[in-house]
Amino acid sequence: MSYHISKTLTLPFDKAIAATVAALQTHGFGVLTDIDVQATLKKKLDVAFRPYRILGACNPKMAYQALGTEDKIGTMLPCNVIVQQHEDGNVEVSAVDPVVSMQGIENQELARLAGTVREMLRQTISEI
Repeated sequence: MSYHISKTLTLPFDKAIAATVAALQTHGFGVLTDIDVQATLKKKLDVAFRPYRILGACNPKMAYQALGTEDKIGTMLPCNVIVQQHEDGNVEVSAVDPVVSMQGIENQELARLAGTVREMLRQTISEI
């Protein structure tokens, strides 16, 4: 079982970021965090790394339901979505599969919510 939902895009990196954020918003997700891994690694380690961004996406309605179901679920929020450019120039967008992430938690309601969020993320990724 894969731990991510991924798609290769035919967009330049910056346009892929914008398209990903727009698609997330269409499905009720906001981007709470935006980590520029390339810039961070250059600053902290003085190494060159490919364009790679980690977007911390959150759907407030679903997060609220999850927090009401499992009080420590915040340790696994938000849902990470990455946009990365590979050596061949292709850009890939990947979202965490929340069902896989939640497997270690024995809570049927949380599993149901994770399934709903998985489908929302699948649809989001497919529309980019």
